Amino acid sequence: MKPCLFSVSYAGLWGQAALTLEEFITRAGQLGFRSVMLMAKRPHLSPLDATPAKLRSIKKSLEAAGVRCDVVAAYTNLAPAAAAEVPVIEFQIAYVEALAAIAAEIGASVIRIFTAYEIPGQDPQAGWQRVVVAVREMCDRVAPFGVTLAIQNHHDFALHTDALLELRAEIDRENCKLGFDAWSPALRGENLYDAALKAAPHVVLTTNADYQQVPRFRYRPDLVNYERVSPDWVRAVPFGTGFIEYDAFFRGLRDGGFDGLATFEMCSPLRGGGASENLDAAAKGYLGWMRSKQFIA
Repeated sequence: MKPCLFSVSYAGLWGQAALTLEEFITRAGQLGFRSVMLMAKRPHLSPLDATPAKLRSIKKSLEAAGVRCDVVAAYTNLAPAAAAEVPVIEFQIAYVEALAAIAAEIGASVIRIFTAYEIPGQDPQAGWQRVVVAVREMCDRVAPFGVTLAIQNHHDFALHTDALLELRAEIDRENCKLGFDAWSPALRGENLYDAALKAAPHVVLTTNADYQQVPRFRYRPDLVNYERVSPDWVRAVPFGTGFIEYDAFFRGLRDGGFDGLATFEMCSPLRGGGASENLDAAAKGYLGWMRSKQFIA
């Protein structure tokens, strides 16, 4: 597998230290990563800011750092708009097509996308069909750029591994693959080895972070006792120290034939805080854990 670092980790979100895109690329190379995934929104790689001069600067930084950009990470939600007259699906299709042109320019061949969050009262079948039709068109529009779409198992629609595979089959495009992560099936109780083994033939990208589950309770003075509150709070921790069985997950991917990008992200508050030193230590810790388990060279 090829280790990769996601720029969202250094975008200044969730209290983390903020680096420019060029600074992030330099930092990734210094930490030992040879691949990066770039966040396709401000403050990093928004199509609104991707001028020819900006793209030249990115390519120069990649070359100087000895790093490739293999993935551009889009942020999509293919749910219906609150105002029916606003063409939000068309906006997102245009957004992904614009990212395909950017990806081709900087050497990336994969765009990560999401499906949709469910909205109370919406027809599930209509929502499913909306996602299918939109992703098909995205696939067709990015194909001339040599780009593959990777659906991440993050949003509500097609979240379970079986549902995700059903969605991909219905989309029925060669350049529609999966960005398959462990944290979602782990939180929902799927068997990680079995899920990864099943998904692996269709996976081009996995994005990884580890978490600790923190039980929650609320005091009931009328009972002089506490009641359990669900769900648990989930907190990011150094890789390999959380509850996610990454050994089983990566073995399932490998046994299923996956040998692609294994991306590390810090996309929530992290134990130890958001200072650069803590972020760098976590990123290096990921590489160390992956090497110790022989999932990367």
